[in-house]
Amino acid sequence: MQSRLVIFDWDGTLMDSIDRIVSSMQVTAKHMRLPVPEVQAVKDIIGLSLEPAIERLFGVLPSSQYDAFLARYRDEYVDLNVTPTPLFPTALAVLEELKRRQHIIAVATGKARKGLDRVWREVAMSDFFDASRCADETRGKPHPQMLHELMEQLQFEPHQTVMVGDSEHDMRMAKAAGTYAIGVDFGVHDAARLTAAGADIVISDLNQLPTLI
Repeated sequence: MQSRLVIFDWDGTLMDSIDRIVSSMQVTAKHMRLPVPEVQAVKDIIGLSLEPAIERLFGVLPSSQYDAFLARYRDEYVDLNVTPTPLFPTALAVLEELKRRQHIIAVATGKARKGLDRVWREVAMSDFFDASRCADETRGKPHPQMLHELMEQLQFEPHQTVMVGDSEHDMRMAKAAGTYAIGVDFGVHDAARLTAAGADIVISDLNQLPTLI
């Protein structure tokens, strides 16, 4: 696998934010007097943009209720929830090693642009990546448009590109775009689900990544 463009998912792949997302979604559901979803049900929607994620968990909500849910969830995740969201321990070192090896690095995430920019400021990585696409800028996962746009912007072909992610949505997006797909099994989905969704390889530690690409 000789890939020069490496595109990462964010939540559950580089940042350990799953517990905060799950608890924020559950608390918001309780506040809105909706059925509180199980932990795995919330994990299964991580990576999707919020509108289809909310629809999967609660059905189609009236517009006023949806807007209220969205506002409350954002308040909960950004300001009220105190669950830590650190980078995974080896993430920064692996990213630095990839840059040292002259790989181009990008992000394709289900976050909105405002949310990604906020967490990048928090971890001092605003200028670290060569490009990024967020769910409110293009079609969401598993549609391949995020990857198509990143490859076009950075001038790479699918055979030169690898997508790294923790969810079946990431793997399906990669396969639809014709890129390599590397799953990480420490996020929302285990190795079996990642492989079933199209992962070429599944790893358990980001430290394995530089030797593979």
